Amino acid sequence: MTKKAKRALIIFVRNPEKGKVKTRLAKTLGEDQALAIYKALLAKTRTVAEGVDALRLLFYSVRVRTNDDWPGSTFEKHQQQGNDLGERMAHAFEVALQRAETAVIVGSDIAQISTSVIEQAFTSLSSHDYVIGPALDGGYYLLGMKRPSPELFRDMEWSTDRVATITRERILDNGGTIAFAPTLSDIDYADDWKKYGWEI
Repeated sequence: MTKKAKRALIIFVRNPEKGKVKTRLAKTLGEDQALAIYKALLAKTRTVAEGVDALRLLFYSVRVRTNDDWPGSTFEKHQQQGNDLGERMAHAFEVALQRAETAVIVGSDIAQISTSVIEQAFTSLSSHDYVIGPALDGGYYLLGMKRPSPELFRDMEWSTDRVATITRERILDNGGTIAFAPTLSDIDYADDWKKYGWEI
């Protein structure tokens, strides 16, 4: 039996195609600029992830790409599976926790994400059951756990300002303990990029 890794980092990415990423940004900045911003966020996420000491599991939204900017020697590539975001995350955690003792998922659109934030999240799991990185819009940009917890994702109304709160309530209702990463902003609108982004 293969020994488990101590930590698995799950990264969800969308295939960077014009007109299919950052659609809310595109409404005000245009599709070309929205795509450029998302590619910049992907590059930032990739650099941060490469600095994390963990098994790195990359989950593509549409199809796995073997010859892209994410080296196969550094990232183990998978296809997201499920009918909605909740099912896809539940599946990713199931895969990760078969391979590792703890797992943390991060999105790919957080301009402020850093290696230290993710490292601290893993450290928090040594003394807590879960870790949540709240986003300013009420969702979360990071979630970590020690066991598969599909109940956290089931029947969730995504893209609302209650996602992080409901997730916290579900954990506490099940007797779990929670640590919190810093609150950061994801990049959905032009104002988000103006506040937290950089020149590209």
